[in-house]
Amino acid sequence: MIHAHRSLQDLAGISRQLKLAREHAEARALAQAQARAAKERERNLFVLSVGKVEQLRARNAVSFQVPPPAPLPLQLVLDEQNVLREAMSDEFDVSTLLDVDDQLSFRRPGIGLEVTRKLRGGQWSIQRQLDLHGLRSDEAREALGQFIRLSHRTGIRCVRIVHGKGLGSPGRMPVLKSKVQRWLVQKKEVLAFVQARPAEGGAGALVVLLQPGKRQLF
Repeated sequence: MIHAHRSLQDLAGISRQLKLAREHAEARALAQAQARAAKERERNLFVLSVGKVEQLRARNAVSFQVPPPAPLPLQLVLDEQNVLREAMSDEFDVSTLLDVDDQLSFRRPGIGLEVTRKLRGGQWSIQRQLDLHGLRSDEAREALGQFIRLSHRTGIRCVRIVHGKGLGSPGRMPVLKSKVQRWLVQKKEVLAFVQARPAEGGAGALVVLLQPGKRQLF
């Protein structure tokens, strides 16, 4: 009987030990699970705070590289300016080319009187104007040459050149007026010119008809 009683006590002790071991194991597993959950929350703290994020697509990227500016054709500009200066001489005798009338109009050989008559009558619409007031002679010559060249290249047919009446010149003589006439006669783009009508400048301006030109973009 004594032997049987000890066996029962031993079994009861073993049972208690197994129960304690099981409880300890469950406690460790719970602690480990809570630790893993805490670490996961720390890793996802940004997402939990601001919400779900998405990676930007490549096509939304902005490039801050600025393309270098195109080189300026400085030599071409200088060459054209030299050509303009050489093509229009102040010594050119224009008197034999002007029509002998009260306005001293001009028409290139082969251009009929009807053309200058229409210019005087305002039948050509003035598309562009150049005002030479306040410019020195060399400045006016260069400005006029560039203006005629660019107007012709962009398809402009009729322009007005304002040279003034010379009221502010020494002796109140229209010096620039005669020079503008000389320069225009030497420009191959010019077909004809007449003195402007009173409402368009009168004796202080010329209305100029240009050769037809092909329109070009710059």
